Amino acid sequence: MRSGALLFGYAFLYAPIALLVLGSFNDSRLTTVWTGFSLRWYRALLEDAAIREAAWLSLRIAALSATGATILGTMAGLALARLGRFRGRRSFTALLAAPLVLPDLLLGLALLLLFVLLERTLGWPGRGALTVTLAHITLGIAYVAFTVRARLAGQGMLLEQAAADLGAPPLTVLRRITLPLLAPALAASWGLAFVLSLDDVVVASFVSGPGATTLPMLMFSTLRLGPTPVLNALATVLLLLTLLLGWAAWRWAAVAGGKARH
Repeated sequence: MRSGALLFGYAFLYAPIALLVLGSFNDSRLTTVWTGFSLRWYRALLEDAAIREAAWLSLRIAALSATGATILGTMAGLALARLGRFRGRRSFTALLAAPLVLPDLLLGLALLLLFVLLERTLGWPGRGALTVTLAHITLGIAYVAFTVRARLAGQGMLLEQAAADLGAPPLTVLRRITLPLLAPALAASWGLAFVLSLDDVVVASFVSGPGATTLPMLMFSTLRLGPTPVLNALATVLLLLTLLLGWAAWRWAAVAGGKARH
């Protein structure tokens, strides 16, 4: 009984993905009719200029927002884990956790109003790729901060205190002890923020502007006319990219964690 329920659960989760990948190799234009194996839709994907531009824009935004979120989120996580009780800690934690619990629709609308207000008062930043990047940094900070906080809470402070007792200044302790021990958490956080940015369509739809159509936005607008084999091919490429990114982050974290222990 348990095995059957487990198999049903796995099939429910992964069978649609397998069908999507299989459909990307279908020679027919109809996604519901199989006429033979073909790579024509991958060739069509490479020749589509709109998809190439949207993909390149999404990759740039995802890389920049993941890097920004990792830097700021690490600082926030260090503050929560190492500064103890400070004035406004509860409010700081609540505001930091807000993107985790608030609907994307509400976040997108709030960020849109903020950017419109800034543009009217300061003439900056203007809706486009920059506002999408800033919005995705806002979304990613919370995930990074609480991942870093959990890692710091789990590893304790013995090594840092020992280094400080031996005369190491705080910046040296941070650079030689804390950050190497945080390497697995930082790799996981960067990868998570990257995937969140690459996958977002709701917030980006609110804060983007002309000439800043991300890949998820393009896919969503195309799906309104119905699924196509080109979209299946694109989804398969994104799936492969995500798996490769996860594997690379895991390998980097394992190597960095091993060096930190030695």
